Amino acid sequence: MPPSISAFQAAYIGIEVLIALVSVPGNVLVIWAVKVNQALRDATFCFIVSLAVADVAVGALVIPLAILINIGPRTYFHTCLMVACPVLILTQSSILALLAIAVDRYLRVKIPLRYKTVVTPRRAAVAIAGCWILSFVVGLTPLFGWNRLGEVERAWAANGSEGAPVIECEFEKVISMEYMVYFNFFVWVLPPLLLMVLIYLEVFYLIRKQLSKKVSASSGDPQKYYGKELKIAKSLALILFLFALSWLPLHVLNCVTLFCPSCQKPSILMYIAIFLTHGNSAMNPIVYAFRIQKFRVTFLKIWNDHFRCQSAPPVDEDPPEEGPHD
Repeated sequence: MPPSISAFQAAYIGIEVLIALVSVPGNVLVIWAVKVNQALRDATFCFIVSLAVADVAVGALVIPLAILINIGPRTYFHTCLMVACPVLILTQSSILALLAIAVDRYLRVKIPLRYKTVVTPRRAAVAIAGCWILSFVVGLTPLFGWNRLGEVERAWAANGSEGAPVIECEFEKVISMEYMVYFNFFVWVLPPLLLMVLIYLEVFYLIRKQLSKKVSASSGDPQKYYGKELKIAKSLALILFLFALSWLPLHVLNCVTLFCPSCQKPSILMYIAIFLTHGNSAMNPIVYAFRIQKFRVTFLKIWNDHFRCQSAPPVDEDPPEEGPHD
């Protein structure tokens, strides 16, 4: 007999479904926009597509699994572990995609003349593939043995039970907090976030330095180039800020769980932290629509062409910006 669902769980499920209904179409629209608009084909937007793929998977896979875990089915330990791991993979993929985006924007302003020879489509594809492979390695580490199976088996045996342990499937029952804090947070989340902050600070410094130079007749193109770079950098830095704002609360709560086992964590705080992590997947398309004109124009064209059955003006497919003296 399936477990009964309380009113609180019903509200939780309703919010999660709402997040998924915003996240999946929004990020599919991002991928679609890059496909139809030639001006969105440079390396940065390829990394944005990788980020959007992870966000689609959060809405289509992680949120349904989170709802399943919230209902609390009884499963075998490794079944529950496989349900818990996808969110770890996709979180890591998002972080690495954001790091790749930051490095790409840095190279655009640091070496604008050599950028196209350094950041080739092949290298961008290799970087994206590498990010996903590393994400799977980090996210599947609990399946390789760094989990709570030993504790569960001891508790199972102490109750006089035999065979493979069956548990109420909850994230903290199968995922080790040592893994989440020491390995996941301290190695694969916090350092990349700090590195990205430093990279964006350097990007803004380099752009401001170029824009502060005396404008002359011959420097119009560089001024235009760095002006566009500044706008895009601000938008991408906002994406990074929202990601950190969405994910750090949950990691802080994990640290509390590990370092202060006797401390009480109000369940409402846990739910808010979980909603923030899932909701982050729905935020990015909104930022793109409001802050990056090429996305906004392409979104409107897709809407008019495919959903309103009304032809829209052609998308302004300007070629990707060249360096200041190309």
